[in-house]
Amino acid sequence: MADTPEQHRARMARKKAVVDAGIAQATIERGVVIVNTGNGKGKSTAGFGMVARALGHGMRVGVVQFIKGSFSTGEEAFFRRFPEVSYHVMGEGFTWETQDQARDTAAAADAWNKARALLQDEHVAVVLLDELNIALKYQYLQLEDVLATLRARPPQQHVVITGRGAPEALLEFADTVTDMHLVKHAYHAGIKAQNGVEL
Repeated sequence: MADTPEQHRARMARKKAVVDAGIAQATIERGVVIVNTGNGKGKSTAGFGMVARALGHGMRVGVVQFIKGSFSTGEEAFFRRFPEVSYHVMGEGFTWETQDQARDTAAAADAWNKARALLQDEHVAVVLLDELNIALKYQYLQLEDVLATLRARPPQQHVVITGRGAPEALLEFADTVTDMHLVKHAYHAGIKAQNGVEL
């Protein structure tokens, strides 16, 4: 049975009191580290949503893509239009395509050098490290070096890290973690990756 108008109003008033109390307690203002991981679709998409949000606020943004690189994406085509975005595609494609550990490790090291420069630039408000988790999972990069650089970044800088298999130490370090679970994917029904959806 649906709530009466009075019951609904009372329930929403209780909810508002809880929400308002939480907002009142959140007084710290500093940069945060956000990790999007898990086997579900949407990790990079969520990261690029934050890039769009930051641009809407007039912020400067840095993007480094660690694995993707063998094909162009809609995100790259769109965000390269903005002079406020420093966009770097550093990967050579998915690891199962390259099948070359030495080459993938070298590409990850080059990408991390670019990322480190962005993470030291106080004028860059948001840094998206797309698929960094994959580079960490395969040990193309040293996790402690990544964590040390994140700790030393400018205090107001936000960082978004995406990719499956985020290491536990990174999850513990991050301020916000989202684990995207796969429920269903069109690919498993034989539908190919398409522009505007996956690309």
